[in-house]
Amino acid sequence: MKTKRVLIIDDEADIREATQMCLEIIGDWTVILASSGYEGLAKAVDEKPDVILLDIMMPGMDGLTTMQRLRENSDTAQIPIILLTAKAQSSEQRQFNQLGIAAIITKPYDPYNLSNQISAALSR
Repeated sequence: MKTKRVLIIDDEADIREATQMCLEIIGDWTVILASSGYEGLAKAVDEKPDVILLDIMMPGMDGLTTMQRLRENSDTAQIPIILLTAKAQSSEQRQFNQLGIAAIITKPYDPYNLSNQISAALSR
């Protein structure tokens, strides 16, 4: 069976590390980490993950700009993107859904259910 690979793009080190542990231990994922949109773009091209977990609010290049750049690149355009966000208003969720994302996971998330949420989003 092929190992599932996820790229986590988040500027907060504690969130990256906690999410990495959850996914490696509970979900048996191979985790790739990026601390900025710029680093995430480069790693997405190099690593070709099965899915990207993308924080919306980051300094420099925010998550929506990062997602737009991923979609513009033929090497990364087809990789499913799941947004990690503290923004959970229904109007914002509708806007995000119109962007063609696989799912929205709101922070704080349940670490024991995260792998299942990602798998469910990918199977839709």
